[in-house]
Amino acid sequence: MRKVAGYVLMAILVLTARHVHADKQSEIEHLLAYVEKSGCEFERNGDIFDAPEARENIQRKYDYVMRWGSSRIKTAEDFIRLTASESSLSGNKYYVNCNGKSQTSSEWLLEELARFRAKNS
Repeated sequence: MRKVAGYVLMAILVLTARHVHADKQSEIEHLLAYVEKSGCEFERNGDIFDAPEARENIQRKYDYVMRWGSSRIKTAEDFIRLTASESSLSGNKYYVNCNGKSQTSSEWLLEELARFRAKNS
């Protein structure tokens, strides 16, 4: 009986881990698409980039982190912090200029993540 309970518990844990991974991945994919389609300007190290260029930069950083340190991104918040908040070289924060409002990309993306989760819960 214990053996069966152990298998059931293991199956539940595996399915839960897959579900969490799928949720994280769909959230990250949503955020990348949100950046690209935003029509906003992104400021990185004093230079201004359009939305598709910003998405490309974040995607490159994400691909790099996933290749060399994938265990560091466990949540969409980790994705934002590690790939979309600041320059890895200078440490300068990224900013988003959208509809006459400027804010850090971290704030902007966390707000969208909250909207996305609320809509999908």
